[in-house]
Amino acid sequence: MIRAMTETREPELAELSIADPPERWQALGFEVDDGGNLDIGGVRIRLGQTGHGITSWSLRRVNALGSVDGLPTPVPKVLRPPPYATHPNGATGVDHVVVITPDFDRTAAALDRAGMPLKRTRERSGRGRQGFRRVGPASIELVHAPELQGPHARFWGLAVVVINLDELKQELRDHLGEIHPAVQPGRRIATLHESAGLTPAVAFITPEPA
Repeated sequence: MIRAMTETREPELAELSIADPPERWQALGFEVDDGGNLDIGGVRIRLGQTGHGITSWSLRRVNALGSVDGLPTPVPKVLRPPPYATHPNGATGVDHVVVITPDFDRTAAALDRAGMPLKRTRERSGRGRQGFRRVGPASIELVHAPELQGPHARFWGLAVVVINLDELKQELRDHLGEIHPAVQPGRRIATLHESAGLTPAVAFITPEPA
């Protein structure tokens, strides 16, 4: 007997809104449609939004009510994940979204109430805690930043999976920093410099080992 596949009921990252002109991402080798949308790894990134950096995220199957500890969380406009595709620069997906907070316990509790309890935490060599949670095609990385001004958590940036990081370094040259080992075992990462013109912090990371 063949069993029907059941849809996961776990929280899932659906969309990110970013306040960058679409042409800046196109210049880095991303394919962007006429509406300013960039689909990557089952996540839709909406470019050209008002504000700075990542302005909001949308997640399926969460109890957010519009906000998670100050992080704007509107209802997703995309009901189903967009098709998976490889961009001209070799990008295949969003690896993780970084959220910083002045109060780690409070933000972790807010994620828990929304249905996204952290699955793992660790100490960062005297620099506070770090927590992780998978949300479908990507992960949340929560970072304690006690020096952060303001009462709420904020979006900091994202890491994008790319097939060949060495080739991307040759293409982007000085816009991309030096490649070095990532925290995740067996992976390498490089951070995009401000000269690329993007407002959120962006890094490129190699795929997870087979």
